[in-house]
Amino acid sequence: MSDQEKITTPPPPEQNSTTEATQEEHSSEPKEVNNPEKTNHMSFSIWPPAQRTRDAVVNRLIETLSTPSVLSNRYGTMPKEEASVAARRIEEDAFATAGSSAAADDDGIQILQVYSKEISKRMLEAVKARNSSASAVADVASQPETANVSSITSEDVTQPDTESY
Repeated sequence: MSDQEKITTPPPPEQNSTTEATQEEHSSEPKEVNNPEKTNHMSFSIWPPAQRTRDAVVNRLIETLSTPSVLSNRYGTMPKEEASVAARRIEEDAFATAGSSAAADDDGIQILQVYSKEISKRMLEAVKARNSSASAVADVASQPETANVSSITSEDVTQPDTESY
């Protein structure tokens, strides 16, 4: 083999791709990645959340309301069906409240905080309301029937029944 044949023989495919990459790195054309003008115009917004995210929030609420947790230790658990209805209502109300507080120039972080706080607040209100109504029903059920006893005065007890004589 002559020296000329060695020079004209193309490198193996692995080396060829490396050579092209090296040539691109030394190219005088600007790349999009290194161009700060283009990256400054990129926007990122986290509001409104995707439907998939909202569904995940509802599923987590259902789990929190219907299974043993720190919250259920204090206020009790809800049946799964009741928790599902409550969770959907909580999420929809929180989404509407947060959406109405949106500012035009906001990137969504503040709205997301409002959404999160509304969910927490409404979840606590729901379990407290359920707990107080359940305890009120339990109190009424546990009390003996004494409705007429409270209307009797001390005079009624001390005076003899003269009508029956």
